[in-house]
Amino acid sequence: MQSAEEKTKYIDREEEFSFTNMMDSRKKDFAYLWNYKFRILIIGLIGGAMGIALAYFWPVTYTAKLTFVVEEGKSGGGGGLLSSLAGQMGLDIGGLAGGTSGVLAGDNVLQLLTSQKMVKQTLLTPLDSNGKYTLADKYADAYKLREDWKDLKDNPKREAIMFPADTKKYSRLQDSLLQEIITKLTEKELAVSKPDKKLGFFALTTTMKNEQLATLVCKRLIDEATLFYTQTKTKRLRINVDRFQSRADSIGKLLNRKTYAAAGANAIMLDANPAYATIGVGAELQERDKRVLQTIYSEIIKNLEVSRSMLMQETPTFQIVDEPEMPLKKNRMRYATGIAIGGLLFGAFYCLLLLVRRKA
Repeated sequence: MQSAEEKTKYIDREEEFSFTNMMDSRKKDFAYLWNYKFRILIIGLIGGAMGIALAYFWPVTYTAKLTFVVEEGKSGGGGGLLSSLAGQMGLDIGGLAGGTSGVLAGDNVLQLLTSQKMVKQTLLTPLDSNGKYTLADKYADAYKLREDWKDLKDNPKREAIMFPADTKKYSRLQDSLLQEIITKLTEKELAVSKPDKKLGFFALTTTMKNEQLATLVCKRLIDEATLFYTQTKTKRLRINVDRFQSRADSIGKLLNRKTYAAAGANAIMLDANPAYATIGVGAELQERDKRVLQTIYSEIIKNLEVSRSMLMQETPTFQIVDEPEMPLKKNRMRYATGIAIGGLLFGAFYCLLLLVRRKA
């Protein structure tokens, strides 16, 4: 336990903060560094030269940008108008106004484009008409990953790892390496944004070391997302259309057979003996079945056309506004930036070293 006298001495020795003293101390430090201004300048020039080398060897990347609009299917008139008016004030009341809802409604399309499913399907699309070389293979070659993969423990034969479109025969190593590519692509090289919250425009950008790869990934990803989005939004209506179409085909075939049967029964009536009272019953039954089938067939055709109209109205559209065109935007470190970074870092480090040595 410390005595009261010792505590008093400790408090008396504590230095109070003073802004004036701090400024005087910084002035002394600056005056001290000014004596070594030529050394600091030389170190800064050396750092600038190192910055030039850094800018020269800095990897060049290419950015592909695609702008699109998601045009939703026809919705309720009042709700759509109310949502539009609320959107101009920065509010989103689509769900309250009876607008579109569900997993793919509104801004959820941003998450769809960066989902693992969409990116994987995009990487497994063929690079050209040959079909054997996929975008995942192109990615591995562009980033020189195959040489590193040959040294993996799970690849004792040092075989070149390929990524065919059919994933059923993939080994555990192929699956894990493909997952690494997908993770790197989604976290560092792929970005989806909505520049203006009030508008329906979306921007998809890919930044990669290979110009062709960046362009293809950007375009193929929007194609895969468009197909998935459209099929999901119209799945129920397409099932109804297919069901009505199947019934219309089957009843149409049955109606054709009944028509031939009714014509045959009427032909028999021409040569029949009028003495037989029941000779026309068969023809009358055939004609009755024919009329019933005609009524059912007309109703099914009407429902089929209504379902087709609803399907066309509810089908969303990905409308591409701007798509990437070569040559793409080239991203590289400028020499002026390299000189500034290198000079400042080297100069600041040397100044810090001088101050530490002075106070030591």
